[in-house]
Amino acid sequence: MGEAPEVRVGDWLPRIAGLLLGTLALASAFIAAYVGALHQPTPRDVPVGVALGDQPAQRVLAGVRERNSKIKPVEYDDPGAADDGLTSREVYAVLGSGPEGGLVLTNASASAPAATDLVTQVLTAAAQQARLPLRVTDEVPVADTDPRGLVPFYLAVGYVLGGYLASTALGLSAGTTPRTLRRAALRISVLAVYSVVLGIVGAALVGPVLDVWNHDLPAIAGTGVLTVFAAAMVAAAVQGWLGLLGTGLVILLLVVLGNPGSGGIYAPEFLPTWLRGMHRWNVPGLGTDLIKSAAYFDRRSIGWSVSGLVLWAVLGLAALLAATLVRGRRARPGQDG
Repeated sequence: MGEAPEVRVGDWLPRIAGLLLGTLALASAFIAAYVGALHQPTPRDVPVGVALGDQPAQRVLAGVRERNSKIKPVEYDDPGAADDGLTSREVYAVLGSGPEGGLVLTNASASAPAATDLVTQVLTAAAQQARLPLRVTDEVPVADTDPRGLVPFYLAVGYVLGGYLASTALGLSAGTTPRTLRRAALRISVLAVYSVVLGIVGAALVGPVLDVWNHDLPAIAGTGVLTVFAAAMVAAAVQGWLGLLGTGLVILLLVVLGNPGSGGIYAPEFLPTWLRGMHRWNVPGLGTDLIKSAAYFDRRSIGWSVSGLVLWAVLGLAALLAATLVRGRRARPGQDG
């Protein structure tokens, strides 16, 4: 029997060094993003609705705004429009005049309990200073089984994690770039079926299994399907163009930046400036917002969340097909899968 060929250090050291440096960079980015975003939440411009012409409520909000930037008044044409802004998640609360000369603060704690707690605390002090009684109500309360309002975020994280891990597993077993359009279509189909299954499993876990929510489970499952598929398509597209090295970029986008920037742990208005708008376009943020809307709010609040996830899924699908045409056929010319 012949001796096994000697493996020289120079053959594997550059590859190992590159992988370790990449891992080091991701871990460092993870620490910087999470600690930087979450170590000292500082609320700014938390939106509170008020009707035009409601002088007592406007005066109180204007006085608060003059003292600090924690709360930002958002004016509506009338009380009905302000209430619509609350249930469509444009504002966290609405301040209005009560029938007996006092003020009424109507919250929607399901949007973000920390935000509504802040609003209640600040406006209670402001009303006392103005010598006006304040009555606080919660129009859209968070579930008793999720008092901190974190279940939508953790459910979205599970959906996103499942999506990109499924794509990575397929890439490891069958190659990151499909060799033909037929194989690409098969991969997309597998990920679509997987998304349906995980969407249903996630809804069942937070529903009858863990007893967090027992309503709107089909809607929650649907949001899960879309979130999983969007994450899977993004991962498949990036890996299709960059190979397994693209997995690092996927982790950076979906986990390192995506989770703290999702507005799930803290409301976006509590985050540093560079992260505050990220929930409007990253997959974890869109998924978290969509789950909150499905569980607590009406359909008017889901528009951009659905559109954003669909856009990510379509772009990922198109990019994966393009990678198949360019990289897959270049790697194996003339071969049909």
